Amino acid sequence: TALPRSPPLLCNEKKAIMFSRAAFASLSRGIARNNVRTFAAGAGQAEVVLVGCGAPNRGMGWYHAVQMLEGRCPSASLDYVVEPWFLGGGASGPGGPEFAEWAKESTEKYGTVFGTSMGDLPEPKQPRCALISGRTADNPRLVTESIAAGCKTIILEKPGAPTVAELQGSMEEAEAAGVKILMGYNKNVCKYVRKTREFAETVPGSHVTFVSNNAYENTPESLGECFERNAEGMLKNMAIHELALLVSFYDVSVENIESVTADKEFSSMQTLPGPSGKEFTDFDKIKFTIKTKTGKEVSVAADRCGGTDSFATVTDAAGEEVFRYWMPDDEDKATVAKLQAEYPTAMPYFFTQDPDYVTVKERAAKFTATGEEAEGLATIGIAVETLRVAEYLTPTLMEQLK
Repeated sequence: TALPRSPPLLCNEKKAIMFSRAAFASLSRGIARNNVRTFAAGAGQAEVVLVGCGAPNRGMGWYHAVQMLEGRCPSASLDYVVEPWFLGGGASGPGGPEFAEWAKESTEKYGTVFGTSMGDLPEPKQPRCALISGRTADNPRLVTESIAAGCKTIILEKPGAPTVAELQGSMEEAEAAGVKILMGYNKNVCKYVRKTREFAETVPGSHVTFVSNNAYENTPESLGECFERNAEGMLKNMAIHELALLVSFYDVSVENIESVTADKEFSSMQTLPGPSGKEFTDFDKIKFTIKTKTGKEVSVAADRCGGTDSFATVTDAAGEEVFRYWMPDDEDKATVAKLQAEYPTAMPYFFTQDPDYVTVKERAAKFTATGEEAEGLATIGIAVETLRVAEYLTPTLMEQLK
């Protein structure tokens, strides 16, 4: 059964399980956190607020929480979780009971406090970082609420906002408040991206193709649910990570695109009904090549039903493939197998990208706590241009596939 998307986060929503200033005050640093850490961030740590957790084993926010609670991001102390849907209107619906059980376990084991409103947070005790992992449509308001809640840094999940104008507004608001927004574009710090780029530099006339796969069933029901749940479209959702790579490393911008050409043999666009009955048109797979005015050329392929692994290839001047690097590589597959055994019902892509999620959070948290530069992480400026490129490419490629 498809889980519902969380509704907008309401500051005044009062539900069965919520935090308040009084509840926060009743919790002290003396509460044991796994017999190692104590509740609330210590010196050298960021006090992290996860905004929009989602359902256990399904929501990306939930997996972010798991990594921090397990101590895999030593500079990040997950002290608060804001989740109004499963602690409110969705408590008795799909995923609600599982969330309540997980929240209870996390509170008892780690001292993490769960609630429904950013407005109920106390003053920060250590430099505060918000990790916003809710619905894209909610993000601009959540950025505003995070700034008001005293956050020094915000980690914003892709694509950051529904439109370029809204994301630019968030960027300007944060800059005026002296708040740093870093993006959850984890592929910017991926091993396979780094190794592919390094190898390509050694090959005269090389061409790089980034390939992204998801593991949805190739059925109208599965893809229709995917299209509705990710209504912003593939290029603003699944393939936005690859577009961020193009903006970050290949000089791609709307103004610098000379041409974009769809691979019609590979690509597919469908109009399908979602669970609500409303129809959505989107790519279920797309491949395209961009040439820039500054002489660079790079390709992207994305397939909703292509499997769990992503990879990149390098071809030489004759078009022969001379390099391919997978995510995960052989070194990381043991970690993937271990995590799959530990969380057998979780989304498979959590595990293939597991080390990169850790890297993003640790670098952002360390920046929050110490000011050390968050090397390799995409800024909101990169995100604005990435979203501009997505908005430019979507109608262009759809027109080519008609």
